[in-house]
Amino acid sequence: MKKWFLALGSLALPLAAQAGTLSTGENIKLLVVDGKKVESSFWSETSAVNLPAGKHQIVVRYDGEVKDGSKTRIYTTRPYLFEMEVPTQNATITLPRLSTLSQAESYFQRGPEWQLELAGGAKQPLEYVELQGKGFAAFSDMEALVAEYNREHGITFEEGYAVDLEKAAVEVSDKGEISITGDALVQLKLWYSKANADEKAAFEQWVKNQANQ
Repeated sequence: MKKWFLALGSLALPLAAQAGTLSTGENIKLLVVDGKKVESSFWSETSAVNLPAGKHQIVVRYDGEVKDGSKTRIYTTRPYLFEMEVPTQNATITLPRLSTLSQAESYFQRGPEWQLELAGGAKQPLEYVELQGKGFAAFSDMEALVAEYNREHGITFEEGYAVDLEKAAVEVSDKGEISITGDALVQLKLWYSKANADEKAAFEQWVKNQANQ
């Protein structure tokens, strides 16, 4: 199948930044990259993106044709979200080949082993979050679903990179004690990322009022 390559304008960085191509393996659909829905053509789905090396947020799902007895059917999973370090070299998100429905169901029920395969052949495991939607049309708007996940977890994007503000501003000790760290700007970004649209508008109005005083 012909692959289409997508350059995301929101990921623009200085020309000196090294970039590679991140692809998805067979039957793995690329859904969202750094909060932006991956657009595909009518004839072919986008299966690769050019990304600067560094931390990015990638959302995919398995969507493949499998055997169900004498019939063939499409098996589709929930979306899987990775916060991953994209290398400078080309890399591919992979899964083992799944041939039958029972095999696919068993594999995902026990927890899939997603891997990142580098151009040189080396492989490394990928940690993931299985996104949970609500209702019949839970995954119809993937961009909104991912935005809600990011809001709840304090994740934002700066200069084309994913930034986990909770990790930057919240520290948990070995005893489970939580303390607020980071400077005031990081803390402001964290709380702003967690606010809903009305709360953000109210805060922006407050900032304007403070500037006019």
